[in-house]
Amino acid sequence: MELSPTLPINCTSFKVSIIGAGKVGSTLTQRIAEKNLADVVLLDIIPGLPQALALDLMAAQGIELHDSNIIGTNDYADTAGSNIIVITAGMARKPNMSRDDLIQINSKIVVEVAEQTILHSPNALYVVITNPLDVMTYLVWKTTGLGTYQVMGMAGVLDSSRLQTFIAMKLGVYTADVSAMVLGGHGDLMLPLPRYCTVTGVPITELMDEDSINQIVERTRNGGAEIVELLKTGGAYFAPASSACIMVEAILRNQSRLLPAAAYLQGEYGLNDLFLGVPCRIGCRGVEKILEVDLTPAERESLHISAESVRQNIKLALASLG
Repeated sequence: MELSPTLPINCTSFKVSIIGAGKVGSTLTQRIAEKNLADVVLLDIIPGLPQALALDLMAAQGIELHDSNIIGTNDYADTAGSNIIVITAGMARKPNMSRDDLIQINSKIVVEVAEQTILHSPNALYVVITNPLDVMTYLVWKTTGLGTYQVMGMAGVLDSSRLQTFIAMKLGVYTADVSAMVLGGHGDLMLPLPRYCTVTGVPITELMDEDSINQIVERTRNGGAEIVELLKTGGAYFAPASSACIMVEAILRNQSRLLPAAAYLQGEYGLNDLFLGVPCRIGCRGVEKILEVDLTPAERESLHISAESVRQNIKLALASLG
């Protein structure tokens, strides 16, 4: 039976381009496709790698029951018209390296990616994963010339998820019942906020002693390094991919979710002209609002110390680019 040519048919679909087909990029591609959030373009500079991964993921389409189209490519032209660009490209940490050790090499990579992708998707929103994340997010914003609300970094979701997990493990409770919050830069100076962490509404300060809380805070700060030391050859990728997927889903489904993300500050928390992890409302327009939570003087000082570290690294990144 033929459909009438005048019958309106909604053929609109979303397109997400993921730059970097490493473990984070390939896992994120799988997450997005299997949730049926969007068609995905997976791009990498290594010939054959993204094509192979895309083909492998598409071969599971009938089993996973999704209809997302996945394309692997080495050509930025294939990313044209993307709703969201996710940048994972760059060198990963190795044992005894900090995220900041990656500044020089990853700055050049991320700027090139931003230059290439903005040519083909001038209205896209950007989610940055490459480390050091807050610095790379700033470079993407500067390079693309986009509005501050159109560029964000995935950090707070991951850091808060790690804190959430460690709290649940310590208390032996269901992880989904735990709410956790981490502010600041995605590094050793991040600011976990135990006062804002709860289990079904009960503050964790009423459920465990101060020493236990301090141990969990330190493990959260070093969560990424702990995995790097165990793996020896790379860093975390399952949780980072899941964290980025939550942000992509909030945008594409216009959920207006309150999520911690690296956002551009213009006076919030007494800080200006840098991207830093703060609670944001994220929806179809990107970062729709930044929430300022009440901080104690000590917490505010710690946040500013974290911000100053990010600011100095931004200067180093800009200097390395000439």
